[in-house]
Amino acid sequence: MLKEALGTGATIEEAQAAAIAELNAPEDADVSIEVIEIPVKKTLGIFGGNPAKVRAYYEEEESGPAEAFIRTILEGMGIKEFKIEIEELENDIHIQLECGDEVSTVIGRRGETLDAIQYLTRLNISKKTEEYKRVLINVGNYREKREATLREMATRNAQRVKKYGKNVSLEPMNPYERRIVHTTIQDIDGVSSHSVGSDSDRRVVNSSSDGNKTFSESRPQSGGFRDNTKSTGNAPSKSVAPPRTNSAPRTSTAPRTPKSDASSASRYGKIEPKKD
Repeated sequence: MLKEALGTGATIEEAQAAAIAELNAPEDADVSIEVIEIPVKKTLGIFGGNPAKVRAYYEEEESGPAEAFIRTILEGMGIKEFKIEIEELENDIHIQLECGDEVSTVIGRRGETLDAIQYLTRLNISKKTEEYKRVLINVGNYREKREATLREMATRNAQRVKKYGKNVSLEPMNPYERRIVHTTIQDIDGVSSHSVGSDSDRRVVNSSSDGNKTFSESRPQSGGFRDNTKSTGNAPSKSVAPPRTNSAPRTSTAPRTPKSDASSASRYGKIEPKKD
């Protein structure tokens, strides 16, 4: 990719210095200079005259599809000043970005924008090279700060698990962040971790690994007898007697003769038939 810049000045040397400063090329870049216009002095110091114009340029070497793709994304986001450094390992590609005052724009809320750029870059590389490589993109020292935050959060929630014996579910994370949490939990006795969910909702759950009862299981069960005696010296309250049990079998009684309707007629007197 050709990078170029123009500079003007009263002399060719001044125009050349202005063009190089505008180009802002790396120290190891092979910069070429082209004089476009030579300076022309004014007639009688008043009329006409032109400054010198110089073009400075160099061929920028791209580090492969990763840099070209990220450059396209950043330029599409309206970010004008940025620097991309790429380190390719056997199975990993580490990319370091410097974006000046636009760091927060590239990172996004909780790193969501940066993670999206990272994910799309990995897909693009896999498509063009037909091989899988893990891509890790960092902006400034965001990843280092995020790792420290995740380790602190994992440790804090592990202590809650040990104290209450209750599972603790963390917020959804990408695979890289989940690995940080799992690694942190491995160094804590009595706590284990596993992942649940799928896609963007996949998260880490910390749980007890020493067989402790959960918080809900450790609560006293209802239905038992309670001692209502107070320690103030007052008379104890009346305790509830346990249910009675009949040890002797119930004796059978002779069945009662059902009442007939006639047996109760005398209570109301004799009913005479009505005469016409």
